Formats: sequence, structure tokens, C-alpha cells
Amino acid sequence: MDERLRFIVACHGEDETISELCRRFGISRTCGYTWLERYDKLGPAGLLDRPPIAKQHPAKTPESVVDAIVVARKAHPTWGPKKLRAWLMERDPRAWPAPSVIGSILKTHGLVRPPRRRPHVPRSHDGVERGPGPNDVWCTDFKGHFAVGDKTRCHPLTISDEASRYLLKCESLVAPRHDLVVPHFEMAFREFGLPTAIRSDNGAPFASAAPGGLSKLSVWWIRLGIRPLRITPGEPQQNGVHERMHRTLKAEATKPAASNLIEQQRVFDRFRAEFNDERPHEALDLKPPTKVYTVSRRAMPETPREPEYADGEVRRCDSGGRVMLRGLRVELGSVLANAHLVLRTIADGREELRYGPVLLGWVDRTSGEPRFELA
Repeated sequence: MDERLRFIVACHGEDETISELCRRFGISRTCGYTWLERYDKLGPAGLLDRPPIAKQHPAKTPESVVDAIVVARKAHPTWGPKKLRAWLMERDPRAWPAPSVIGSILKTHGLVRPPRRRPHVPRSHDGVERGPGPNDVWCTDFKGHFAVGDKTRCHPLTISDEASRYLLKCESLVAPRHDLVVPHFEMAFREFGLPTAIRSDNGAPFASAAPGGLSKLSVWWIRLGIRPLRITPGEPQQNGVHERMHRTLKAEATKPAASNLIEQQRVFDRFRAEFNDERPHEALDLKPPTKVYTVSRRAMPETPREPEYADGEVRRCDSGGRVMLRGLRVELGSVLANAHLVLRTIADGREELRYGPVLLGWVDRTSGEPRFELA
């Protein structure tokens, strides 16, 4: 800076030519004229170093592409660069930049929120049965309830197919009650067929304190030929695919809440259509669920039937859920009223009692008096 100011002073106060002054200061004539021009326009500030700026950017993303990316992000504010790119490619054949470039564009336009710091949780290695194909395992739960505009509490019942991520049902209910849930499961079974199993948490109406954790709902599933699966209490990650969908549902369909339950259901219906038909899923190679899911070949029967057993001794509960097990009277509760159970010998003096695939407990005859132990 000092050298450049001395050059400017010399140019204005000495009789030497520009060429002679440039030779004396060890600079080119082009550099000398540049210093003079900048000083005339900006004063001493014009003599400061400037970072080199390219006048042309041959690899710059076209503005029309940037605008399309920004519009797509605003329409889908929870989608990341990979999903946005897959969605845009599906609808527009032009060349789209890599996800990393799309991420930079979103950041430049203030469309990326800083990540929230979360405590590190060790990864679980517990064995949880997964559904490799559509309808092998459905997942169900109630997303946390919230108030709509008229102060009514909304309890969203959700049902999804684990393998394809297809959201089968998302229904606004006023309470998580058996009588409100059954019609929606029945509609799902009639529309999509029967799954092999349904995974839920341990809350009502999916489970209860009855033997085997059975509830009226899960007993109905067994009578339809569906195996109930329950996660370990306090381990929601065992239903992680469904919980991840709930996070998206909360962000895109509950904030803000609608004015009433009817309007909220319309919001859920629109969310479900977009989630299934448009939203790319990384676990599905960035395809939407509708391109992976197929309906089940198992149609819902007109009349549920008690499970059948290939071996063991079949025992029938009475209308109060009581059963006689070779001289031992056991009360199982009204959930198992008129149920057909099976008693199988597993060791000398030990027998297991099951309802369909669910273990209810054991009969111990090794001591003087036989006794029943709950599972």
C-alpha cells in the first residue's frame, strides 16, 4: 500500500514519464495505469488488494434451473436435495445438478435450517422382525394428539406398509378407542387385502394387560389370520420406519392445525396422496411408494374364524374367558371369550398355552398342585 501511494505521488509531482516511473518502481506499465485509474475513482481505498473474480462462469447453474429448485423446495420444505432432484427429474427432462449443488443452492437462498444438535444414542442391535416384501408387515400407531382450531383433540391413526413405505391410512379420530379404530382397519383390509403381521406399540387399543398382551383388536387380527407384533416397551426405534413417517406428517400436515377435524382430514388426505405418489424415498432408490407397493392377495374373509392348530390339545374358553386345562381352571379375561386355545407339552410336567401364534403362559405340574404362569 505504501509503495503504491509513493508511486501515485511521484506521478503527480515529478517530471519522469510513466514508463520511467514504472521501471523505477519495478512494475509494468499496465499495473501503473491500473493504480492510477483506481486512485482517481476510489482514492487510497482503490489501491488495496482485490481478490480475483472471474468474469465468466461456464459451469454456473442456469438461473431457470435455480428458480425451479427454489420453487420445488418451497413447495416441499421438508425434502432434501436427493428427493428434490428425483422429483424434478421425474417431471422435467432437462439436466439437473448433483444433490451437492442443489444443497448449495438451497443454502444460498436461505432454505436450509441449521441441524439441531441431538445427543448421541448407541445403535440398537436388537433383533426385530422386518417385512422384506409388501404386506409382510404393516405398522400402526397413533401420532401424538393435538388440538385443532375448534379445540377438539385430534388423534391421527396411521397404518403403513413397512417394506414399501406406502401410507395406507391416516385418519383423524377423536380418541384412540377400539370402536373407532376397527372400521378403519376393516376398510384398509377390504381395500388392500390382509397383511401377514401388524406391528404396534403396547398402548390401547393395540394391546392390553390381558395374557399375552392381547386386546380385542389384536384378537380380531388373529381371527383374520394376522399375527400381532409388539415392540419392546420404551423402544420406539423398533418401529422406526413408521416413526420416521410420523416426523414428516407432523411437519407437513399438523403445523398449523386445521380449523376442525373435517378440514384436518382433508389436509391428511392431501399429505397421504403426495407421500405415496410423489415423495421420493431414499430407501426405495428415490422412488415413491406407489411404484413399489402392491395389494395383498389375501382377501378379507366375510367371517373371522378361530385359529386352527396342527398339534396339541385344543381347549375352548367360555363366554367369560375361563378355560379348563386338564383339571386346572384358569381365568384369562373377557378378551379371550369363546377363544380356541392350544395346550402343548414342552417338557416333563410343563405345558405351554397359546392363542394362535401368541404365547399366553405355562402350566407347571412338576410340584404337587398344578399352577399357571403368565408369559
